[in-house]
Amino acid sequence: MKRKRLTREQSKDQTRERLLDAALAIFMKKGFVATSVEDIAGAAGYTRGAFYSNFRSKPELFLELLRRDHEAMQADLHAIFEGDASREEMEARVLTYYSRMPTDNKCFLLWVEAKLLAARDARFRTRFNAFMREKLEQLAAYIREFSERAGTPLALPAENLATGLMGLCDGVQFLHTADPQNVSDSLAQAVLAAFFSRVVFGRDA
Repeated sequence: MKRKRLTREQSKDQTRERLLDAALAIFMKKGFVATSVEDIAGAAGYTRGAFYSNFRSKPELFLELLRRDHEAMQADLHAIFEGDASREEMEARVLTYYSRMPTDNKCFLLWVEAKLLAARDARFRTRFNAFMREKLEQLAAYIREFSERAGTPLALPAENLATGLMGLCDGVQFLHTADPQNVSDSLAQAVLAAFFSRVVFGRDA
C-alpha cells in the first residue's frame, strides 16, 4: 500500500512533536541544564537546524513541554464536573485524581527543574511565572466551580486555596519521589484527602 505523503504543515508538526518527545525523555534522564540542543535533535533523528526551525531556544521548548502537560492536567480536572454529577461523585473524582498524582505524574521532575531554573534565570523566570499565574487562576476557577455546584462555602478565597493546594501537592509529591519508602502512596493520599475534606469540601472529618 502506497504511503500517503505528508503535507508541508503535517511534516513540520511531526518534526515538532518528535523533538518535544525526545526532549522530554532526555530532560527526565539528564536534566535540562545537562541536555544540549544537539542531544535533543539527535535523539529525534534530526539536525540542529531542524531544532531551530521549530523552536527559538531550549527554554522555549521547555515551556512548551510544561504547557502540554498542563493542558493534559486541565482536561482531567474538567472531567470532574462532567455530566450532572452529585456532590459525592465530584468529591470522589477529585480524590481519585489527586491520589494518583504521586505515581501518575510522569512530568513531575520537569516541573521541579523548571522552578529551579526560574529561581536562577531572570529571563526564564518572567515567562515561567506568567505561565504559573495562569495555572493558579485556572485552578482557582475550578475550586470556585466546585464550591458553587456543591453548595459549600469556601473557608478561604479560591486564589489562596489554589496556592495552598499547589504547594501541598508539590511538596507531598517531592517527598514521595525522593523517599517513597517513608512517604508511601497511602500516606500521600491520606494527606491530600484530609486537605480536601476539611478545607475544600468543608467536612469535619
